[in-house]
Amino acid sequence: MGNRTKKLTIAIDGHSSCGKSTVAKDLAKVLGYTYIDSGAMYRSVTLFCMVNDLIEGDYVNEEKLKTSIQDFTVHFTFDAANQRYITWMNHQEVEDKIRTLAVSNNVSAVSKIGFVREKLVKLQQEMGKNGGIVMDGRDIGTVVFPNAELKIFMTASAQVRAQRRFDEIKAAGLEVSFQEVLDNIEKRDYMDANREISPLRKADDAVILDNSYLTKKEQLDKLIELVNQRNK
Repeated sequence: MGNRTKKLTIAIDGHSSCGKSTVAKDLAKVLGYTYIDSGAMYRSVTLFCMVNDLIEGDYVNEEKLKTSIQDFTVHFTFDAANQRYITWMNHQEVEDKIRTLAVSNNVSAVSKIGFVREKLVKLQQEMGKNGGIVMDGRDIGTVVFPNAELKIFMTASAQVRAQRRFDEIKAAGLEVSFQEVLDNIEKRDYMDANREISPLRKADDAVILDNSYLTKKEQLDKLIELVNQRNK
């Protein structure tokens, strides 16, 4: 599939912890496309804020962040040996650090800030300007690439998503309760859907994919089918 003449822009939006990144990575590999993890970009800014003491509770020091974010950079590499994507913030590897619950608990507060979204949307649009990309996030099909040839809106029940995230965190050797994870999921759903700037919503022309009871292979097969339809 990597030799297709038509390079699509594929936008995958949806709720937190619904498996967007996993299926987006798999799809990019199958198609020979570039994968861009927009969520990792917002998590990286959040980690940046935490490391530099710009967050206290729900308060973000926007004045200091607005100045320091000017030189903020994020990029991705693919670790072929371990078959995984690596996130780099200001040229430092942060893949594992940005996946902690502490970052998860703060990312919605950071991602709703207008100048943060403006900065990252510009970076995302630059990365994907030539097509041949799969990007997942909250506002890819509505804001970043409103003209994407294929838009997917992924969802699953909060309980299912919390269980998946709980299993991931435990597998990483971190201590957390299921209730903490569920509370975080529900809080992020509310904040993502109700923020003033680029709230989470389904694009009018997006295809809904509820993966509550689908295997990873079934999800990937459905997406490949949709890609094939767009390429006819």
